Amino acid sequence: RKALQPASKAKRFCKAHTKVLRRVILGLLGVAYLCYFIAACWLNFQRALALVVMTAVVVFFACWRLFKKHCGAKVMLLLSPAWKCFQKSWSWLKWLLWMALLGGLITYLVLDTSRNPEQLISLAGFCFLVLFLFACSKHHGAVSWRAVFWGLGLEFLFGLFVLRTTPGIQAFQWLGDQIQVFLGYTTAGSSFVFGNTLIEEVFAFQNLPIIVFFSCIMSILYYLGAMQWIIIKISWLLQVSMGTTPTETLSVAGNIFVGQTEAPLLIRPYLADMTLSEIHAVMTGGFSTIAGSVMGAYISFGIDAASLIAASVMAAPCALAMSKLIYPEVEESKFKGKASIRLSRGEEKNILEAASNGAAASVGLVANIAANLIAFLAVLEFINAALRWFGEMVDIEGLSFQVICSYVLMPVAFLMGADWADSPLVAELLGIKIFLNEFVAYQQLSTYKKNRLSGLEEWNGSQKQWISERAESIATFALCGFANFSSIGIMLGGLTSMVPERKGDLASVVLRALLTGICVSMLNACLAGLLHVPTELGDCVTFLSTANFSSTSYTMYMCCKQLFASSVLENGTLSFTGAWTGVAESMQCLRQCCGHYNHTSCAG
Repeated sequence: RKALQPASKAKRFCKAHTKVLRRVILGLLGVAYLCYFIAACWLNFQRALALVVMTAVVVFFACWRLFKKHCGAKVMLLLSPAWKCFQKSWSWLKWLLWMALLGGLITYLVLDTSRNPEQLISLAGFCFLVLFLFACSKHHGAVSWRAVFWGLGLEFLFGLFVLRTTPGIQAFQWLGDQIQVFLGYTTAGSSFVFGNTLIEEVFAFQNLPIIVFFSCIMSILYYLGAMQWIIIKISWLLQVSMGTTPTETLSVAGNIFVGQTEAPLLIRPYLADMTLSEIHAVMTGGFSTIAGSVMGAYISFGIDAASLIAASVMAAPCALAMSKLIYPEVEESKFKGKASIRLSRGEEKNILEAASNGAAASVGLVANIAANLIAFLAVLEFINAALRWFGEMVDIEGLSFQVICSYVLMPVAFLMGADWADSPLVAELLGIKIFLNEFVAYQQLSTYKKNRLSGLEEWNGSQKQWISERAESIATFALCGFANFSSIGIMLGGLTSMVPERKGDLASVVLRALLTGICVSMLNACLAGLLHVPTELGDCVTFLSTANFSSTSYTMYMCCKQLFASSVLENGTLSFTGAWTGVAESMQCLRQCCGHYNHTSCAG
């Protein structure tokens, strides 16, 4: 007892002075981090720029929380007269605001599309899809146009920020690069378990372990409460602007990060009391986005990480908007006017248990993906063999599922903004995504992208080997979603297990939700086509004059194409025009280009 007395005294002291000790420890940690932050900035500010941004974000939200806690009520009381005046004027002020926004949007589109008229096709496709969904609406007269216009507006503004502004492009490019580096750490675990040979050569050991790693990290972030905080902030923005209920908004916001069956778990206690319109919104959110875990696998294929992240975020407001367009609210929601919903942190005791549970939970997902790939690719091969056999009976060569999709969905691909020459391949990818799954479609898209980047010729006889950069961007957005027929079973199975008493309601809206999810991805693709900025080729004369022609690249192919177009053969004499006029290395560069690519200039 005497030996334990100092320990018990220390314990009592700590209990009595918990707040003071906590403040002291937090203060010491804060001072230590401040010293580290100053040292990092002093040594190399450019290198520490990411640290500066992250610190600024954390400090801003910490200060905002303190301000809201201590001064929020006083400020609201002070601003209440102005708020009342604003509310009185809102009836006419909102129309003025809408007219100004509409005028600004029209002016921007006129000025922007005048330089690139092909963008008008994407704009026409966007308008057509919205009108198509309105035509399919369950209750035309009950549509909440506030939700529709705000959702589409948020989608457009975010797309504009990511695809057109320098800060947005740089920020998302940096974020995509960091995610690629982060996912590269998977190699440490997978190489130890499977060996270097397997992870370099076999798809299952190369890409699927990324899902295990990503799932583990997501579970840790959920345990720490970081994911819940981000989801609640995004949900608040959508709820305030669009006027949707907190339950449906929270689920759709969660779909940005987690899958179609995991996001509804956030609102599981409320599913039994939700209206059909709210359930439709929950399903649409699941069909319109992809899970963060499988996003890592697509990035490992070589798909642009920034585009995938942007597509997932843009899909959230668009999914809510289109859900309220095709299945408007006609019932009285029990959650209307409810400020927010509390999210639980999970049942894990510590961070190690959270990491272990996340990794273990991903095993079923990995097995499901592997099984689906084996089954769907085998079924696709069987369908193609059957179609070839039927085609040969009537002298039609090369008939396949992809060929049928390329013809049936070609107008849709063209309306999204793909060039007419690229439309059959983009349509083929859309068909694979809708009727099989997006995993197989992204694999095929990655093949086209690798062919383009490696500098292969665009056409190999009558076969197109790759699609343009613009068509790639459009396809990346169009494929970003779980909206395919195989997902219907997953969606119904997941939600029915949570609310078995509403099985009939779930089945009655699932097909509408699937159609809406498909169209949401296509609307994102139309925006990608509308806002796409072609990459400038640069100085081809300098590039080809200094290039090593031992291997090819996309830049080399495009520069050789430019050189071929500049060459003129008259009376047996070869001359050059444009940028290649008078360049001494023109003939040498032409010979090198002819060594890799075929052109009529090479015969001369």
